[in-house]
Amino acid sequence: MLDSMKRMALIIALLSGPAWAQESDPRIEERAALFDVLQSTDDAEIAGAAQRALWESWMEAPDENAQALLDLGMQRMIIADNAGAVEVFDELVLYAPDFAEGWNQRAFAYFRMAEYEKSLADIASTLEREPRHFGALSGKFRILMTQGRGRLAQETLREAVAINPWMTERILLAPGGE
Repeated sequence: MLDSMKRMALIIALLSGPAWAQESDPRIEERAALFDVLQSTDDAEIAGAAQRALWESWMEAPDENAQALLDLGMQRMIIADNAGAVEVFDELVLYAPDFAEGWNQRAFAYFRMAEYEKSLADIASTLEREPRHFGALSGKFRILMTQGRGRLAQETLREAVAINPWMTERILLAPGGE
């Protein structure tokens, strides 16, 4: 169970709102606190809240235009218009190249289209911008498994689980890393 200080840090992190308008992004500290929670808690409910808060933070675009593009791309994904989603995410990564989730969502659209090399390239771009993006690492793991690259897939999954020991994919870890 989390001690009271860590629980308070989680609550503060979960309640703090986005602040893209400031010079530095205070969500970096918020995310760091949430990653710390994932590493230190033995409470599944708290871990779940931290994971959801991280995803919400990642899905907050840097401005209204970027958010509109992200939302439109996500709407296209919902209706399985993956090619249309890629077109929108193309615009998003050109407009906001430092926004990791634009790259990650385009990687997911490519994955759904079985364009694995393009997806892996976008996952690499995501991880350059957000090295602890366990969702991107999970996607990379799935692609590598699909490609029959089991050893590298397991290394990738171990990296993801080291960041987020609560991810459901952890059950796919092979004993001994193979």
